[in-house]
Amino acid sequence: MSVDSSGIRAVLRAPQVLRVLLSSQVGRLPTASGPLALLLFARQSLSLAAAGLLVAAYTAGMAVGTPLLARAVDRWRQPPVLWAAAVLSGLGFGAVALTGGHLTGAVAGAAVAGLGTPPLEACLRTLWPALLPPATVPTAYTLDIAVQEVIFVVGPLVTLLAVTLAGPPAGLVAAGVLQLAGTAAYALSPAVRAWRGVPAVRHWAGPLRVPRFSVLMAGVVGVGAAVGSIAVAVTGYAEAAGDRRLSGWLLAAQAAGALAGGLLYTRARPGGPGRLPLLATALTVGYLPLLLAPGPIPMAGLLVVSGLALPPVLTAIFLAAERLAEPGTVAEAFAWVSTGFVVGSAAGSALAGPLVSAGLRYGLAVAPAAALLGTAVLWGVSRADGSRRPANGTGSAGDPLTASRGA
Repeated sequence: MSVDSSGIRAVLRAPQVLRVLLSSQVGRLPTASGPLALLLFARQSLSLAAAGLLVAAYTAGMAVGTPLLARAVDRWRQPPVLWAAAVLSGLGFGAVALTGGHLTGAVAGAAVAGLGTPPLEACLRTLWPALLPPATVPTAYTLDIAVQEVIFVVGPLVTLLAVTLAGPPAGLVAAGVLQLAGTAAYALSPAVRAWRGVPAVRHWAGPLRVPRFSVLMAGVVGVGAAVGSIAVAVTGYAEAAGDRRLSGWLLAAQAAGALAGGLLYTRARPGGPGRLPLLATALTVGYLPLLLAPGPIPMAGLLVVSGLALPPVLTAIFLAAERLAEPGTVAEAFAWVSTGFVVGSAAGSALAGPLVSAGLRYGLAVAPAAALLGTAVLWGVSRADGSRRPANGTGSAGDPLTASRGA
């Protein structure tokens, strides 16, 4: 199938797209490198238990800060919010590096670093309709989600390189510097500086005011739990196989599958969120063969397959969020999707840990079970009647999720 006007080439050839896409990815590197940098710093200066506290504080800070910062973006402009957030987060990373082994200060610094994480993911996805024709916006979502998989390969490598060259504090400094550099390149682009939030009468609950959006978030948590459990389960698999180093290669195989799945999906003309239930079902089915726990090479192949459906599912989720969100709350809606995914991922990891200890297949079962629960919720969202057409007009009249409530 040739790449047509709604394909990757059409997206990348549009003015400013390549700049905002790449700079956003650089600015998001700390979401992958930050936790590892905190872990390595704590293991040297504090303890393994303290490392868990630092990562938890950073994750909790992101979960709280991302929707609040995105709400500010919706009400104002992107650059001032992003600059302030990047500086705050960088100060948090720097504070951890300068604590000298004081647990309270390190935890506080990690929380600030997470709280100030710039909502680049939400900002970029809010920007797509201003940069691209409506037909290519779904492709842009999928491309962004697929390329994001590279962050989880490059981010940890950057941290390890910095730590090797200059010690654990350097990993924290590198995270802050990269975040600031990527945010600066993104915020200084003309399209970002020209973007304005949609004037609207707003409710304190933001997009959560819409019942179906809140239900959608429950489905996102289920998908996130499935993805988060895999890292723990694969680590347990590698230990059972007698080589912990296998875990890195196996997780890289799943990331490669997700990247391939996303790029392939852009060639299939990504449609509206009406595809979400079927895509979520495919994600669930893709996790089931992992229960066989075969040898490392076949397991790597199964993990590639398990990653294929993730970018299409996330694309449909973001399209659904866009259509369900009230006017003037789209950036916050995207941020809530990211937060729901992070919260679910943390829950999946926490649940998989003791289950892996009880038996490897118990741990591997968390992914299909959580994905199944999420899929059931997403089927319910798709079947429910009524939603609001988005303010940017990218809805499709034939999509079940765009059956209008008076739009």
